[in-house]
Amino acid sequence: MTDTANRQIACPQCGAPTEWRPDNPWRPFCSERCKLIDLGSWASESYRIPEETPDHGLDAEALDA
Repeated sequence: MTDTANRQIACPQCGAPTEWRPDNPWRPFCSERCKLIDLGSWASESYRIPEETPDHGLDAEALDA
C-alpha cells in the first residue's frame, strides 16, 4: 500500500506544486482561487464532456447512398 497522505502533485489549474493531504481544503488545487476558476469554467460550460454520436449501425457506404 502506498502512502498518498503527503504526496506532491501539480495543481490542475495553474500547475503549481501542492501537497495532496487530508488537511488541504482545496485539494487537488493549490488555492481557493484555482478551485473557483475551475468551478467557473464548468459553470460557464467552458468544459464539456464530448457527446458520442450513435452510428445506429450504419456503415460508411450506407451514409454515402
